[in-house]
Amino acid sequence: PIYRLYHGIPQIQALQARSSIQFLHQIPAYKPLGFRFGRSQSFDCHEVQLHLKTRTKMFCGCRADYFGAEPNTHTCPVCLGLPGALPVPNRVAVEHGLRLALALGAEVPERLVFHRKNYFYPDLPKNYQISQYDLPLGRGGSLPLGERRVRIKRLHLEEDAGKSLHLEGRTLLDLNRAGSPLIELVTEPDLKTPEEARLFLQRIQALVQTLGISDASPEEGKLRADVNVSVRRVGEPLGTKVEIKNLNSFKSVQRALEYEIRRQTEILRRGEKVKQATMGFEEGSGKTYPMRTKEEEADYRYFPEPDLPPVAIPRDWLEEVRRSLPELPWEKEARYRALGIKEKDAEVLAYTPSLARFLDQALPLGLASPQALANWLLADVAGLLHERGLRLEETRLSPEGLARLVGLFERGEVTSRVAKSLLPEVLEGQDPEALVRERGLKVVADEGALKALVAEAIAAMPEAAESVRQGKVKALDALVGQVMRKTRGQARPDLVRRLLLEALGVG
Repeated sequence: PIYRLYHGIPQIQALQARSSIQFLHQIPAYKPLGFRFGRSQSFDCHEVQLHLKTRTKMFCGCRADYFGAEPNTHTCPVCLGLPGALPVPNRVAVEHGLRLALALGAEVPERLVFHRKNYFYPDLPKNYQISQYDLPLGRGGSLPLGERRVRIKRLHLEEDAGKSLHLEGRTLLDLNRAGSPLIELVTEPDLKTPEEARLFLQRIQALVQTLGISDASPEEGKLRADVNVSVRRVGEPLGTKVEIKNLNSFKSVQRALEYEIRRQTEILRRGEKVKQATMGFEEGSGKTYPMRTKEEEADYRYFPEPDLPPVAIPRDWLEEVRRSLPELPWEKEARYRALGIKEKDAEVLAYTPSLARFLDQALPLGLASPQALANWLLADVAGLLHERGLRLEETRLSPEGLARLVGLFERGEVTSRVAKSLLPEVLEGQDPEALVRERGLKVVADEGALKALVAEAIAAMPEAAESVRQGKVKALDALVGQVMRKTRGQARPDLVRRLLLEALGVG
């Protein structure tokens, strides 16, 4: 193909990060009826690559916020690999890496050493990538996943490549992304199912967003997943790995794994061998397809980067970074549960940074209970946001505004129906208490007034009233609805039910 600089056509979304997940899947021993899957599975997630949130690139002063920019406008001699240009490490990127290493409990070395990873691809201007090899930024550590932990083998810093657009007979290049800072994460073989793989990536996303080191948005390519799948019979050595590239969502990761496990199982059932290859994934059909053969580690010819001396990591710097760490998602989850929030609700809130930040601002106000706030955030607010296609931070909803609305409902000053009807206006910044006051929406709790309305409802619906007298309590709902309509939904339903049963002589 003819390689040309990418100019003059609409911008492609640059893929700002990649990840690779390797799955070592065990199959029970062969039986006459063929293979079948059991629960003895071993999965290994590795090379999780995250685009770091920095102002400049990893080794030069070019802007790193290139997403949506004109092609080839965020480049310089360093990230283009021109002769005589020398790299300089980005201190903020190193500090971001240290934050993640410390959050995961990894061991950090006293110095940082960079290596060259050599390979040729059109969007890699230098024909090598500055990465790390035998002395990474962090070793060990773990990430909580349910009742157990996924062990982290290593994490290191590196630079990203550019972006290729393959057209008929030619390839166009956008090098804005070349040199952008990435973190690569490698785990031990602790994942057991494709569902766990998806959850693990979501947990990593929540962690780095909480730390403020990456947006980790798959939709913008800031977290990418390339998955490796290996199938074997129980008791046999690990099988041949097959890599699946360019997965652009957590759902795609799970679907690609499920299909590839089935494909390799069928190959082994026929008595054939799985061939090592790099595969693509077709979203429409849900199937993988071959792209190219896979390189081995030796093909990359790692050696220390001669233009970058080792970077010292003083212990006082490391401790300063440690002290700056925020409350981590699993720590938030434990705190929420201690406040009385249900286990599942606490988990979802803690691992959704935008909701956790909002809840943490609402709780100290003391205007509503923790569980009530959790219920409204996860149900009513989330539903309204989904309906409008908005994120929480794109609205004018304030923690105080929601807490006041939920507090009105909890204290019985407004009904659930009234509170939910006011939520759209509160989402736009309106004061819920002022709305209730101006519109006269407070709960009707005057029993004398309600008894008159109850009598009117019984007279208007004699058949329903008689059904209730005969023990068909379900018919009471029609009478309650009649009274609620007359009060515009402002009467307490439990009070209306009690007054109706008393008027009908039903105990």
